[in-house]
Amino acid sequence: MTLTGRAPLVRLGFVDATRAQALLGPEGLGVWDPEAAAPAGAGAREVIDALAATADPDLALLSLVRLVEERPAGAELLQRLRTAPGLRQRLIAALGASAALGDHLVSHPAEWRILDDESSVAESPTVDALRDRLLAAVGAGPGDAQPRARGSGPAEVAALRTAYRRELLLLAARDLTGLLDLDNATAELSDLAAATLSAGLAVAHAGLRADAVPTRLAVIAMGKCGGHELNYVSDVDVVFVAEPAEGSDPVASLHTATTLATSLIRICGEVAWPVDAGLRPEGKAGPLVRTLDSHTAYYQRWARTWEFQALLKARPVAGDAGLGQAYVDRLAPLVWRAADRDHFVDDVHEMRRRVEATLPARTAVRELKLGPGGLRDVEFAVQLLQLVHGRADETLRSGTTLVALQALAAGGYVGLEDAETLGEMYRWLRTVEHRLQLQRLRRTHRLPDDEDGLRWLARAMGYQSGPEMTAVEAFEADRARHAREVRRLHEKLFYRPLLQSVARVPGDELRLAPAAAAARFKGLGFADPDGALRHLQALTAGVTRTAAIQRALLPAMLGAFAEAADPDAGLLAYRQVSEALGRTPWYLRFLRDEGLVAERLARLLASSKFVADLLARAPEALRMLASDEELRPRTAESLRVSMLAAAQRSPDKEAAVVTARGQRRLELLRVASADLLGLLDLAAVGAALSAVTDATLCAALDTAIVAATERRGGPLPMQMSVIAMGRLGGAEVGYSSDADVLFVFEPLDGAEEGEATPIAHEVAEEMRRLLAVPAPDPPLGVDAGLRPEGRQGPLVRSLASYAAYYARWSSIWETQALLRARPIAGNDETGARFTSMINRYRYPRGGISAKDVTEIRRIKARVDGERLPRGADPATHLKLGRGGLADVEWTVQLLQLRHAGEHAGLRTPGTLAALGAAAAADLLAADDAEALAAAWRLTSRVRNAVSLVRGRPADSLPRRGRELEGVARAVGYPPGEDPGGFVEEYLRTTRRARATVERVFYG
Repeated sequence: MTLTGRAPLVRLGFVDATRAQALLGPEGLGVWDPEAAAPAGAGAREVIDALAATADPDLALLSLVRLVEERPAGAELLQRLRTAPGLRQRLIAALGASAALGDHLVSHPAEWRILDDESSVAESPTVDALRDRLLAAVGAGPGDAQPRARGSGPAEVAALRTAYRRELLLLAARDLTGLLDLDNATAELSDLAAATLSAGLAVAHAGLRADAVPTRLAVIAMGKCGGHELNYVSDVDVVFVAEPAEGSDPVASLHTATTLATSLIRICGEVAWPVDAGLRPEGKAGPLVRTLDSHTAYYQRWARTWEFQALLKARPVAGDAGLGQAYVDRLAPLVWRAADRDHFVDDVHEMRRRVEATLPARTAVRELKLGPGGLRDVEFAVQLLQLVHGRADETLRSGTTLVALQALAAGGYVGLEDAETLGEMYRWLRTVEHRLQLQRLRRTHRLPDDEDGLRWLARAMGYQSGPEMTAVEAFEADRARHAREVRRLHEKLFYRPLLQSVARVPGDELRLAPAAAAARFKGLGFADPDGALRHLQALTAGVTRTAAIQRALLPAMLGAFAEAADPDAGLLAYRQVSEALGRTPWYLRFLRDEGLVAERLARLLASSKFVADLLARAPEALRMLASDEELRPRTAESLRVSMLAAAQRSPDKEAAVVTARGQRRLELLRVASADLLGLLDLAAVGAALSAVTDATLCAALDTAIVAATERRGGPLPMQMSVIAMGRLGGAEVGYSSDADVLFVFEPLDGAEEGEATPIAHEVAEEMRRLLAVPAPDPPLGVDAGLRPEGRQGPLVRSLASYAAYYARWSSIWETQALLRARPIAGNDETGARFTSMINRYRYPRGGISAKDVTEIRRIKARVDGERLPRGADPATHLKLGRGGLADVEWTVQLLQLRHAGEHAGLRTPGTLAALGAAAAADLLAADDAEALAAAWRLTSRVRNAVSLVRGRPADSLPRRGRELEGVARAVGYPPGEDPGGFVEEYLRTTRRARATVERVFYG
């Protein structure tokens, strides 16, 4: 016998080719010619190919030889294998996949014939047919009201074991040859378990004493058997419920039921698998059998969250059918109210974490069931979604994981793609689990860690070695991929923030009739409950997937709207955004799957008309709400580069600036959202808004210069810079701020100022025009009113003209305005030379004269007396009121004009930075500096908040109502707190600042 003769068998997958050759050869099955190293006789090749296709060809061959050796059926079997393709495929597949089924066949050699009966394998038997066959095996009458076996001894147990294994063999053969998919295989295994429990109970009844008191006993399947998704080998979880038979003593009847339950557990353990009653009330410490009322009382008063989760799969499978159904009917309402319990979602999360914590780290990765990315990840996620959303949606109330997952997808609670992926992964993992358990009919969920075991499992799963990777490598690659995907989707669904919000909505409020819904809206604080109901009906009407997802989202979002100052405005804005984006594929999926986005969106829409208007024009910006990182303002440099690039890509100048303004709109939304969500402080908001304005002006100026260059047909004779003034210069821009600027130019070498001036003026006007072109974004007004001579002076001046003006004619108010001057766009060198030139005027050595101080105070008094709008309350006007922005800024700027020549720290355009520098130089008492800073911060925040809430600028604190409450909430006051306290804080802070101004500015 040569190595060459064995080589074909090695290639076919036989590990022990020497033994395989002997067993296949003339002394064995007679299907292999050792000399020719080839199959021998008709049908031989098919037999050998069938053996080679199994998970373990050596095992299949050895088991087949043992079976053939059993006489007298062996010769007949061998002949049928050569000629009967169906038998050959089914029998050899079972022998190669399961040593235990091979042993069963060797012990019962005639049973191979059931695999040769096409009618037996063509269709899965019904649960009634299985029950009848197993009852008949123990001599019980299938039609009896209470079947009783012919006896209760070892013979009946052995007969039931043989009948069970016979049905299991048929089932496995169908499974391994592709006649059953996973869903049907697990369902048939569950039916077989139910039939076995019924037959086992018949044997238990036969063992009762003749004087046993009659009882009614129902067996309730839990876990995978209850969910109709049982494994090949698994504990069968059950709960027992009993009631006295008519006229029976309750105590004695319960004793009989306990005897039956105890016997059933023992019998099924000897026949097939352990019966576990540990899910009963109080677990193993509680009585094995309880009455229906006792079960009900326990679940109403004492049950923990996980016990309701377990009841989700409860299903009567044996014993008294009426009692079993009564058990399910009684407890089901409690299951679907479980999510109303406090901390329900947190409890389920913690239970999953505890399970994972029990796994040793070194073995967790090989755990199919409990490990990360394993079966429990899928099951826990599905069950949590069911228990939260199933309170109102009865289509979700299936105990079968894959059926429930499909219902969750159909109802819009899970994305179709996510559900499909999760279902595919779950089926793969369950199939691996089945192949592992089928090998020796032992309960296991752990992958082999040796090469031989992995090779067997990979082949059992259908993997074959190829030129690029072995079967084991291909299996391991898929296993890792499945684990990653399952874990990713588990974390996405199981820890979805939206679940927390939906769970907080009482179950009876998830689905309300119109009258009840209107009352609910009124209770939530909606001023127009009927209007809110119309919005709700418009969003959720119909049977479309969009409506289904809205029905899943809105219960949680209504609560978020209710926590805001204006729930009506929030719901209206949400409807408008939804109608604008409702047919966009990603929109609702994004809100559902990214629960944080839904909560943030609801809060923002109900808090800010400014944000609602921006979102209506840029709904795609919703994506940025998914994370704090996305809401972080972009850097000034990145904004500048991005807007310039966007503008330069468009040949149409108006379109170029509209594009840049569109980016500004997006950034305004980013900053406003982060502000309202508490992610930015006032300084960060001012800096971010200023950077956005700087970049927009930069893009507009660049576009205007390019347009002028194209009109002239050559380079311009000057270089130009835009100087920020006012709040923009101080990088303290608010949501309602215009862009205060100066335009300055320098003629290029060889050019005359007279030639350059009209061109510079043309560029400045074009820049302002482009920024005023109608577009779907907030306007950006460009105000050059702080230029020399104000609005009477020329819009644009040369650097030399500015220098001459400031040297000879400027007023003190113009010098004061220069304190905030900052170059932001255009030529950097021109901007730097302008700044250097004005420093001698705004930071005069020795300070300004007493006359100038008196003039500044006179101008400020005139502003206080004349500029305050008619009817405005000076106590609550944010800009010109007592202790408001103007008070603080004029005080700080007077200190700068008097002392910046000697104190470099005062040479800053920022108000708070200058205040800090004045205090550090002992020019201002620390208490006074803090009083002014506190007032400036508060009035700036309130001014921003008013713009956010109203959607348009205003300089007065709202007097009352929802606007006042909204502003208070926007600056940080908690929900439900009287906004009167906020007003009192504002008045107290500004009064203190005004007292400081009276002493420091006018003193």
